[in-house]
Amino acid sequence: MGLRRVTAVRYAAALREGGSLPGLMEGDDLGTWVVKFRGAGQGQGALVAEVVVGELARALGLPVPEIVVVDVDPRLGRTEPDQEVQDLLRASAGANLGLDYLPGSITYDPLAFTVAPELAARVLWLDALTLNVDRSWRNPNLLVWGGGLWLIDHGAALYPHHDWASADGSVARTLPGVADHVLLPAAARPDAFARADAELAGQVEAALLTAVLDRVPADWLAVPPERYVRWLLARVEARAAWRDAVITALGSADEVRQTGQAGQAGQAWRAGRAGRPEWLRAGDWLRTGGTRPRRRADA
Repeated sequence: MGLRRVTAVRYAAALREGGSLPGLMEGDDLGTWVVKFRGAGQGQGALVAEVVVGELARALGLPVPEIVVVDVDPRLGRTEPDQEVQDLLRASAGANLGLDYLPGSITYDPLAFTVAPELAARVLWLDALTLNVDRSWRNPNLLVWGGGLWLIDHGAALYPHHDWASADGSVARTLPGVADHVLLPAAARPDAFARADAELAGQVEAALLTAVLDRVPADWLAVPPERYVRWLLARVEARAAWRDAVITALGSADEVRQTGQAGQAGQAWRAGRAGRPEWLRAGDWLRTGGTRPRRRADA
């Protein structure tokens, strides 16, 4: 079953964090969506990664905002004064990717929000499986909303899919930069990660992955969806190599935690960021007299 489709009715704000220039848009379903455009420099492969990793995370019980296909009429940007935005909308006519906007959410701060080791280990396992290199303390791509943690922005994951000719050589690859993963201190118990591996690996089967790939619009894919299924299954089959590397990193993090030095990474993270991403600040119009955001049953 494919993703739900929404038609954009208003371009509200450019979100200038990151290189893809996503936009905040209102849909005909009365929702507000963070839209990532097919015409952005990262290409449609980033949108495929967003869907595959986001929907796989959801299937494994991890919290991800709803992902939809947003149909965009490039004329929505004709009054936008920024020429770059106008060009992007013209290059993105048709189906784009939308992520549910979570009003009032804040960027995950490891010094201010406690994550259970079990949840942290499950997120770390997902990122290790999908080679998601973009969940560091410099750029957490985690939000806190409604008292819980939410996973966002998976466009940098599955990076071997940009070169399928050499992708098979990466099936046993360790997650690059795993020592900088923002949840490593929270998951700093190798036994928690081992349990996450035992619980999740058996769920990542061909039927589940096929269902996840069925949610990707067919014209976004450069290869048949079965190619993704085979590669991810091969990652699971070869996981001993990358799993053990993560457990080693967790052991080092646990030693740091026990010696009282945990929190240094979090302090560095806080020193390097304002604590609130630009795209959330850009959305403040929703809370200061702009259009009221959609009411949510789980808010």
